[in-house]
Amino acid sequence: MRNEAEIPKLACALMIQGAGSNVGKSLLVAGLCRAARRRGISVAPFKPQNMSNNAAVAADGGEIGRAQALQARTSGIEPRLDMNPVLLKPETDTGSQVIVQGQRLTTLKARQYWNLKPQLMSAVLQSFDRLKAEFELVIVEGAGSPAEVNLRAGDIANMGFAEEAGLPVVLVGDIDRGGVIAQIVGTKAVLDESDVSRIEGFIINKFRGDPSLFDDGYRFIASHTGWRGYGVLPFFEQAAQLPAEDSLDLRDSKWSGPTKIAWLALSRVANFDDLDPLKQEPGLNVVMVRPGEPIPCDARLVIVPGTKSTRGDLDFLRAQGWDIDLLAHVRRGGRVLGICGGYQILGRTIADPKGLEGEPGTVPGLGLLDIETVMQTDKRLSRIEAVHVATGLPFKGYEIHIGRTNGDDCARPFARLAGAPDGAISRDGRTEGTYLHGMFSDDNFRAAYLSTLGARSSGVPYAASVEATLDSLAAHLEQHLMVTDILALAR
Repeated sequence: MRNEAEIPKLACALMIQGAGSNVGKSLLVAGLCRAARRRGISVAPFKPQNMSNNAAVAADGGEIGRAQALQARTSGIEPRLDMNPVLLKPETDTGSQVIVQGQRLTTLKARQYWNLKPQLMSAVLQSFDRLKAEFELVIVEGAGSPAEVNLRAGDIANMGFAEEAGLPVVLVGDIDRGGVIAQIVGTKAVLDESDVSRIEGFIINKFRGDPSLFDDGYRFIASHTGWRGYGVLPFFEQAAQLPAEDSLDLRDSKWSGPTKIAWLALSRVANFDDLDPLKQEPGLNVVMVRPGEPIPCDARLVIVPGTKSTRGDLDFLRAQGWDIDLLAHVRRGGRVLGICGGYQILGRTIADPKGLEGEPGTVPGLGLLDIETVMQTDKRLSRIEAVHVATGLPFKGYEIHIGRTNGDDCARPFARLAGAPDGAISRDGRTEGTYLHGMFSDDNFRAAYLSTLGARSSGVPYAASVEATLDSLAAHLEQHLMVTDILALAR
């Protein structure tokens, strides 16, 4: 642990850890940040290490996890690099791109990263200290579970960080998946005593039905751990209206409007926040096309989304037969929109001379756009203001990609950024591609684009609906958890 003299004294912090992955830590931290903000406390989120391909471009450049960007929003501040100093972006089943304080450091296999982790603690603490120096409260989110004791040595994500930073911990269990008593009591059983001493209490999350039915279980956990219970939180149904962090959380829209949009669930799908505003439109029926499923014949538009592994997902797409479905879709007069990696997939070739995504070489794309892409080491990371060429409407978004694309169809750009062209449109106008993310969050652009599909927008501002949902989340926590007592744990 660091010497106390090295630790800033201007702020307090606490850490939310989970008894497993996907127990709802990110949403709880978001709700607690909004609750603290409502109390007049200047608050910031922090996650030492995240693993996600759904990234956001921070206000100070570089990329962080999308969940931390949402938590920053609940805190009433701009997302910044220090909120997520280490981001792992999986490229294969065994390897990930390592982003440190917003910039790509390297790509490593899991065992190689194990050896690198201890060297990253200084960058993690540096970012944490900067936030503590500026905000009154920092709410820290763990990753995975501290019960993964095989990962304890060199840990920067859970108890390793809590020890270094001297933080109290609240442990969250997910009752929706079953076995929550074993989750929490079992976590205490496998931790060493010094780590157990950091845990101040527990929260039961995602309860469905009458919470009083769990009273005996709640008391059992408290008596067998010695930890205080801070409440049983019912399942928050409105969570589906917030940007998802994990592709496993992606679902079809709840609406069944007359205009169907098909979204291809690629194996390494990235930056899928492009989907969220569309899912909230009642006039649309947004469906996730999952592995082994055909692309619906009645889809008006098929979106090929961004991906962390363009060449890998091109192979994946072909393995599902979606390449054949897309060609048939276009022949029937349907439209296709490729975003970022999906844009690259739609071209004639993808060249990777430096082997950034596997063995060096050039592979054929789907050929729906007359373009060629060359992968390059430098990554474009920026927030943008663009003008959609077809409608003349401005919109804001962001770029986060490697590769440069050229070809005859680029003469018909999708958008312009400060006069420079972006993207391409096929000669028949049915296939479009762009490197720009986030455009559907712009209400005017979304309405205009949907009108070209013969669909009408509801007119409900997307940003306002997200803010209303975040307010509802905070109210949900206040109603069911001992929020004041949880915040009082910070030190």
